[in-house]
Formats: sequence, structure tokens, C-alpha cells
Amino acid sequence: MIKYLQHRFALTEDGAKDLIKGVIFTTLLNLALMLPMIYFFIFIDQYFPLEHQHEFTTTWGFFEFTALGLFFCLIIYTVAIFQYDSVYTAVYDESSNRRIHLAEKLRKLPLSFFGKKNLSDLSATLMNDATDLEHTFSHAVPQLMASIFSISLAFTGLFIYNWKLSLALFWVIPISVICIFISKKKMNKSNIKIYEQKRAVTEKIQEGIDLVQEIKSYHQENNYDKELDKEIELHEKDLIKGELMNGALVNLTQVILKLGLPSVIIVGSYLLIQSQISIFVFLVFLTLGTQIYTPVHELFNNLAALFFLDVRIRRMNEIQEIPSQDGIKSFTPLNYNIEFNHVSFSYEEGTPVLEDVSFTAKQGEITALIGPSGGGKSTATRLAARFWDVKKGNITLGSKDIKDVDPETLLESYSIVFQDVVLFNSTIMDNIRIGRKDATDQEVMNAAKLAQCEDFIQELPQKYDTVISENGETLSGGERQRLSIARALLKDAPIILLDEATASLDVENESKIQKAITRLIKDKTVIIIAHKMRTIANAHKIVVLKGGKVAEEGTPKELMQEKGLFYSMMNEQNLTKEVILN
Repeated sequence: MIKYLQHRFALTEDGAKDLIKGVIFTTLLNLALMLPMIYFFIFIDQYFPLEHQHEFTTTWGFFEFTALGLFFCLIIYTVAIFQYDSVYTAVYDESSNRRIHLAEKLRKLPLSFFGKKNLSDLSATLMNDATDLEHTFSHAVPQLMASIFSISLAFTGLFIYNWKLSLALFWVIPISVICIFISKKKMNKSNIKIYEQKRAVTEKIQEGIDLVQEIKSYHQENNYDKELDKEIELHEKDLIKGELMNGALVNLTQVILKLGLPSVIIVGSYLLIQSQISIFVFLVFLTLGTQIYTPVHELFNNLAALFFLDVRIRRMNEIQEIPSQDGIKSFTPLNYNIEFNHVSFSYEEGTPVLEDVSFTAKQGEITALIGPSGGGKSTATRLAARFWDVKKGNITLGSKDIKDVDPETLLESYSIVFQDVVLFNSTIMDNIRIGRKDATDQEVMNAAKLAQCEDFIQELPQKYDTVISENGETLSGGERQRLSIARALLKDAPIILLDEATASLDVENESKIQKAITRLIKDKTVIIIAHKMRTIANAHKIVVLKGGKVAEEGTPKELMQEKGLFYSMMNEQNLTKEVILN
């Protein structure tokens, strides 16, 4: 049962247990709320014996009835407290755990997952979907299950008491349920369409925020506004259709439910005339008719949320069912040689990015990956850090297949500088300290100096305590790149991956950073990607990737003598320099 509820409602194990408790206490509360009617019937039966023609008699005193009333109130209050805690408080705890659990799951997923998903889509799943599930599970799901149980118990008891009036009272409920199930398939299609269109609107807004500079630069504001208006109008139409459909269904079920009480009046009047029931029994069913449908009314009022539930749960389960990247948590390699053994990889089936790639990046050496754009250079560095898992072949670190090592454990040995720098809305000091959280202020400053950051940091208003905006928009591209390099230098890991790390730097600062990197790579494994040939002048090995395959491999001197692709690239850049000088 626990496992079923976990999968059916995208719950944690504790959440499934809390749901069971919530259903139990909500059922008890529904039954407890019938106690005032029981009290009323006892009072009528004792003080106004409608079933008897003899004189007024009583066996209960005022004290007994007062005590019974207070006892019923105490039961209702106690059950309500437990019900509130097991439903609302537990649901909010589960909502928190669900978000944390999803975030932990996302942390362990391969980056290929994020390449297929829009970030606005993921954030909506974490925030909006989780919030909607929170509301539904606190106001609808436990109430639905509890209503089924409480009405079943009430029907059983009343059927034994008087089966004819019970049928007159309860026939409307199965008819209403049948109407719901008939329309459920159509409602599900409508909900999926609404959900997808809402995502389209969200993604369009996200696109406008991310590309605002390009939109303004090319005077595309009007076109963007028209496209956004079109998406919003489509979403609005889908919402209206969905609300009309849901409103029609809810109103239909409410009308059917309202036929229950007239049915009891008609059948009860007939039975009363035929002397088959007493006026007391008739009064009991009339009173119950005003209360028995209350949980069902609440259920139908939350019908839209219940129908929308499956769409959100499906998305949650899709994420949970994606295989995580796992492995050993403790790993000390024999050395830091990275070896590619007949590696093949593709982002999409049938479109290979790397094919049968083999080379070794040795510890204490600089291995440069060069070649035309689209050759697989960046992919190779990401595979080396296990951002993705290879399709064929394997990659080893110190003769250990990195597939067997937990990614977070593996990355402890890596310092990585990408071409696209990500900075956070925090101080300069905090942004550099990401490289090593326990670093002292002095160590951070030393890393900044080695990365040639000191000059522009000293010009900032609060120096190292200056808060930069998200992604460092107030800084130049070269300044952001140098901060990224400072992080890597601060981490001082045995493996360094540099993907066009100096692409945004001028010649003077590039030369300075090259000297700093040269001093720090002793006994380390360095893989560098570069299009500027001067960046790899001191490389020990060159691996030329073209079309996802190793076209050439060797030292710079050896490849110059072969006069292949590397020679052509070197010659091309030298010619370019001559043209510029002329």
C-alpha cells in the first residue's frame, strides 16, 4: 500500500504514511460531525416520544444531556485537531520534502537531462506543480478517500436501519460518480492542453527575459509582443473551455445531489402513509439528508484540482524515474591520467558527436584539444568530468572507470573553467570562494591576483565586498572570465579542464594568466581547448578532433612536421596576423 501510494501520488515514504493517517482521521471527523444529529435524535426520543401515544415521560435528566453534549463536543474537537495535523501540517511538511527530494534528484541526474528540458519548465515543476499538489492534498485527496469510507459506513448502517429510505437517500451519489467518470477522459485531455499551453506562455516569457538584448538590438519588440499575445490568447481560450466544462460538470452533479432530499420526502411520505415507518424514522432521514452530502459537495467543489492532479503527478514521476548517476563515494586514484578508450557519444540517437576516440591526457602534462568547430572538443572535456556517460567505450581516471565513481566524488579532483561563465548575485569574495568554501580571505585574494583580477577589483566601490549582479552583468566579459579562472586556481585540484578559458581576454592579460597557469600545473593533468594557437604553444600533446574523430595526435613539433590540419591552422593564424599588421 505504501509503495502504491508513493508511485500513484508522487509521495515520499513518510508522505504516503501521512496520507493514510489523514484519510483515517478525516473519516473519523466526518463521522464525528454526525454526533450532533445523534444527540438531537436522543433528545427528541427521550423528551418528545413521537413513536408513542402515551403521556410525556423521560428517563434522562438535564445533567445527563448536558454531559453527553459536552462529551460529543470534546470528541469532535479532539478528532479535528488530529485531522488538521495529519492533513494540513503533514501535507506542508511533505511539500517541503517533495521539493527537497526533487532538487536532490535533479542534482544526481546527468546533464543530458537538462539539455532536453527548458529551465522555466523545471522551475515550474519545482515550484508551481509542488504548490498545486500541496493544495490538492490538503483540500481534496484525503477528503475524497474519507468521503468514500464515511459514506460507505453511513450507507451500511442506514441500510440496515431502513433499506427503502437509504436507497432514496443515496441513489444520487452513484449517479453523480458515473457522470464524473463519463466526462473524466475529456477533462483529462483539456487539462493536458491547458498545462502545455501554460508552459508555452512561461517559456515565451522566459525567452523574452533571456534574449531582451537581442530583441531590442534587432527591433523585434513588436514581433515578440505579438507572439506572446498569441500564446496568452490560446491559453486564455483553453482555460475558458476548461472552466466551462468543469463548471457544467460540477453543476450537473450538484443538481443530481439535490434530488436526494426530495426523494427521501416522497418515499418517506408514502411509507409514512402506509404506516411502514414512524414519524421519528422519517425525521431521522430528513435530518441526515441535509448533512450526508456535505463531504460529497466539498469533493465536487475540488473536482478541477483532482482532475489536474494526474498531469502534475505524471511530471513528478517522470523526473523520479530517470536513472541517476551513482557510484562509489570514496575514491583515491592511483594517478590522475585520463584515458579515452574507443569512446563514442551522441546527444541524440543517430547523430554521433564522438566516434571511436582514444587518447591519454597524462598527469604533469598539458593536453590540448583543437580542431574545427563541432569536432567534439567541449563534449570530450565534459565526458572526462562525467557530465554525461559515454555510449560506447570507457573513460578511466587512474585506470578506474569513471562510470563507477559518484559524480560529486569525481569532481572533487577537477577544476573547470568554461567559456560561458556563471556568476552569482553576491560579493566578489563569495564568487571566488565557490572554488573552495573553507578558503581564507587571504587565499581568495592570492587566487585573484594570480588570475589577474586585482586591478579591476581594486577599482570597485567595496573592493572584494562589492556585490555583483547575477551573472556579473556589471563586469566585462574578460573580468568575468578572470573571476572564473580565480575559482579554479583557488580549488587547486589535480585535474584542470580549460574550455576556451582565455577567449575573452586581451593579449596582455592572456599572457599573464598563461604564466600563472604554467606555475600551477606542475604534477597536474591539464586538458585545454583553444582556437588561439598561441594559447597551446607550451602544450605537451596536441589532439586534433575533426568530425568527432581523432584526426591527428602528437607533440606540436611532430604535427608541424606532418603538415596536416594542425599545421594548416597554425599557418592560417600566422597569415591572419600578417594581414592585420599590414
